[in-house]
Amino acid sequence: MAYHQHLSKDKVLKKLIKEQGLHSLQLQQNILLRLCGSIMGQQLSTKVAAVIRNRFMELFKGKKPTAQKILAMPHETLRAIGLSNAKALYIKNVCYFFIEHKLTDAKIHRLTDAEFIDLITRIKGVGKWTAEMLLMFSLGREDIFSIGDLGLQKAVAELYDITYTNKKEFEIRILSVTERWKPYRTYASLHLWRYLDATPG
Repeated sequence: MAYHQHLSKDKVLKKLIKEQGLHSLQLQQNILLRLCGSIMGQQLSTKVAAVIRNRFMELFKGKKPTAQKILAMPHETLRAIGLSNAKALYIKNVCYFFIEHKLTDAKIHRLTDAEFIDLITRIKGVGKWTAEMLLMFSLGREDIFSIGDLGLQKAVAELYDITYTNKKEFEIRILSVTERWKPYRTYASLHLWRYLDATPG
């Protein structure tokens, strides 16, 4: 895998790669469901998020639902599986958006990273962090670093001895470290999360 040769030029990452072994990225199908699942899991522990996602799938007898079938599900039913009022609405927003824009996996996979972020963050309830996680974990994009991820901030600050002064300066200093990791910043992120034992679910 080419990424480890490039990232091993960085002494800190070289050590992490040696300790952890190599990571791989995968292309996922059904981006609609991945996005809905991401919304369900926001601000929840991995364990609780998994329970709610399983309850959601049980509503459809284990079959992967279409946007139309999710929209047909009563709001009260979505609330009953443990979703907040806002999350139930956001999931419906996602479905309306996918139908309105005729979005398919094939169309989404053809978008550049910037195009995907711009498109998907137009949906109410979907922020940049969620879009970046989808790029990494569903679209298999190799060069994403999410500056808004507190885990990544913590790992870089610890490993590269960056002290917090103010938000803007702190983020600039972190991003300056990540510049040398291009075009494999996603893999660097995976090693940083593993270092913290905090890979997003």
